[in-house]
Amino acid sequence: MIPKEKAKELVDKFDIGEQLPYHSINHALIAVDELIDCSISYDNYNATWASQVKYWQEVKQEIEKL
Repeated sequence: MIPKEKAKELVDKFDIGEQLPYHSINHALIAVDELIDCSISYDNYNATWASQVKYWQEVKQEIEKL
């Protein structure tokens, strides 16, 4: 899934219909930040994890555009 699609999917998952739209965005950003932090702390030198960090950073950028 491309980052733009994943960003939309995550924000939609956090939308419970009882909150303002920016709350869903903030929650999705928190989740992505946690994924980035976990990936970075796991192994900075592993190419697979490095590509995961890059992917999640791109997802974060797409969420911030929403």
